[in-house]
Parts: sequence; structure tokens; C-alpha cells
Amino acid sequence: MLKSMLGCCKVYISESRNRKALESIERAARLIPEAPIINKFEDDTYNRVGYTLVSKLSPEPSSSSSSSSCPLRNAVFSMAVFSMVRAAVESIDLEMHSGSHPRLGVVDHVCFHPLLSASLDQASTIAKSLAADVSHALQVPTFLYGAAHEEGRTLDAIRRELGYFKPNSSGNQWSGGLKSETLALKPDEGPAQVPPTKGVIVIGATQWVDNYNIPVFSTDISVVRRIAKRVSGRRGGLPSVQAMALKHGETVIEVACNLLEPNKVGGERVQLEVERLAKEEGVAVGKGYFTDLSQEKIIESYLKLDSFM
Repeated sequence: MLKSMLGCCKVYISESRNRKALESIERAARLIPEAPIINKFEDDTYNRVGYTLVSKLSPEPSSSSSSSSCPLRNAVFSMAVFSMVRAAVESIDLEMHSGSHPRLGVVDHVCFHPLLSASLDQASTIAKSLAADVSHALQVPTFLYGAAHEEGRTLDAIRRELGYFKPNSSGNQWSGGLKSETLALKPDEGPAQVPPTKGVIVIGATQWVDNYNIPVFSTDISVVRRIAKRVSGRRGGLPSVQAMALKHGETVIEVACNLLEPNKVGGERVQLEVERLAKEEGVAVGKGYFTDLSQEKIIESYLKLDSFM
């Protein structure tokens, strides 16, 4: 059934304090009601906002399909996200941006996820279509990852190459974008030079990912970095968990986690592990939080909204 084939797109924009810019981005999204914003998560300290959009998808055309079978809904989904990206690039100057969350560009990261009976191939096709449009129409260097990249390159691999995890300003803050116009990694699409006001964009397609942040009540970033490294699967911690320490106000540093396989290692398990490690370090931990609705809640919210459309 077509109705059971849904796609989700998460759009992370490096801005939360410029209300006019956010209004412009959301106005652009409303122009294409077939792909509504289901959730919005803002963080003023990080100066970052995440939007979650959902759309019905059409099946990928088979080799025997006629041209009339083209997946028009998928093109509309790509167009909806492109409209938001264009509005963001036109209304935000990355050189004026600062916050305690890293970023590579005005639109830092876009990821497509298949929902219900949709496939990862469908999500990757939309991601690649969006990358082509963004890179050529907006002249933004564009990197692909996950199923959208021919070798399945990961998001964190791109970020490491481009220096995403190293603060570029004082006090563990990030200001502006990349400090060099020359990229350490060749973009998959678009120009090789970085426009300082726009930065670069990373676009991918993966199975569902949860983001879970846990506040640690400490002012010592080195302590929380140790905890984050020990939690991260890359350092022998919890499998499929990526973690980093981010300053979040004057007295809190968060262990910010990507849960790549949340059905296997979810927020509750990560919470317990951070609490255990924090106790060893002699620091207190608060209750963590997800930065988006659950996959099930997003589907439920969309289907409820769709019944009125």
C-alpha cells in the first residue's frame, strides 16, 4: 500500500536565535503541504534547530515501468526540503553564527529515513536528488553519506575529515564555519571552494537514528570527554553509539549521543552507562532527553494529520 510507504527527513540548521530566518524557513516548508513539519526542536545554547518532515513515498520505478510511473511524490519531498535549505542559505550568514554545537554549514546536516514499508533505496534516491539540486542551484559543496554514498561512507567519517569535532573558538565554542576555504575532502557535488557565508552541507540516508543528550553537572570538559569516549562504540563502549561532550551553559556539559541502532542500544541503556561512568569520575548526572519524537510517534502524528489533509 502506498499509504504505508513513508519517508522522514531531519533537517538540522545552524540557527535558533534569528526569528526572521526561522520564519522564512518554515514559510518555505508550508508551501508544500504534502511534506509537513511534524516536529521542531530548538536549542538556544547550541544555536541550532532541527526540523522533522514526513511525506508519503511512491515506489521506485522498475525497469518495465513507463515514464508515467515516475515517483512524483518523492520529487515533491525533495522539493520541500530544498525549499527549506534555500530559505536557510538566503537568510542566515554563517560568518555571524556562534554557539556551543559544532557545524559545517548553515544547513549542517540533512538525513532521510525510510518509515513503515519504505526502503532505504527510496530514501537514498531522494537524498541524492536533493544533493544535486542544492549543490548546483545554491553553489554549496555537498557531501553524501550512508546509503546515498556509493561506498556507504559514514557521517562521522566526513565530520572527522573536516574538523567538525574540534572547537574553533574560545571556551569550547564554535564560531562561523570552516576556517579554510580549501576542503580536506572532495565534495560529492558542487564547488570545491567553501563559501564562508554558507559553509558546506552533508546529506545522507540511513535507517532510523535517535539522538539522546545527557546533562552532566560539571564545568570540566576533560572529565565529560572521558565519559563520552568510554560510552562511544568507536572507543570500545556501547555498540552503535556515538558520543561527544558539548558545553551546554555555565554549569552543564552534555554527553550528546547518536544511537545508530536504537532497537538494540537505546536511551535507557546509555543513561545507565553514563551514570555509572560519571559516578567513577565523581560528578552528578541529570536525566537525558531525546531531541525528537520517537519513530512511532512521528508516524502516528503524520497519519493523524494526513487524515485531515
